[in-house]
Amino acid sequence: MTPELLILCVAAFAAGFIDAVVGGGGLIQIPVALVVLPQYPVSTVIGTTKIPSFCGTSLAAAQYARHVELNYKHLAMMTAIAFSAAMTGSKILTLVSNDFMKPLLLVILTIVAIYTYSKKNFGIHSEKEHTDSQHLLYAALISLCIGFYDGFIGPGAGSFFILAFITFLGFDFLKASANAKFLNLSTNLGSITFFILTGRIIFAVAIPMAVCNAAGGFLGAKLAILRGNAFIRIFFLCVVVATILRFAWDVMR
Repeated sequence: MTPELLILCVAAFAAGFIDAVVGGGGLIQIPVALVVLPQYPVSTVIGTTKIPSFCGTSLAAAQYARHVELNYKHLAMMTAIAFSAAMTGSKILTLVSNDFMKPLLLVILTIVAIYTYSKKNFGIHSEKEHTDSQHLLYAALISLCIGFYDGFIGPGAGSFFILAFITFLGFDFLKASANAKFLNLSTNLGSITFFILTGRIIFAVAIPMAVCNAAGGFLGAKLAILRGNAFIRIFFLCVVVATILRFAWDVMR
């Protein structure tokens, strides 16, 4: 194993662990891959990292499915929408720059971090007075918007799913994390489908990273389920702050 591949595998393990708890593993995996693989186009590097992300999320989703009650009828609808949205986002990624989104995301995430820290009951289950049709509409819009974002830009998408599920659907952190894993699976699969069809994945790099990401995802999901909402809330705050710092660096640079 080359030093470059070793670095990528360590980053993939850390990304899988973080993704399994609150999402945002792309904050580690994607920047490291872009640094270690500068000879490849950005779309090829991001396409390659989708394979390990998918594998790690698969194991995490399986862990959550055994311990968290899920509405599979709603999940089927959301994953179908997210799959299509992510494919569209990945196609656009190959055509335009995504830098214009970072200042906007920086502002949004700063507000999210302040709100999550100050509102101690954020992420505790709360009933929303939605009709079934309203619930489905919110779920569809979440899947469409964040699914597109994940295919187009990527980092932090899991955290955005969790935030949206808590804010608009009244989920607690554990249930939101569980649902986010299945949506992440769908968005990753949508992007992978596009990148494979266009020949933008380096499998010699993607497969070893996938093994490490899966190991991290398995351990992260185990810990999240064991420790519950309070632990996930703290972890969520840490990842959001890291996302803010990452985007702030990109914007200032």
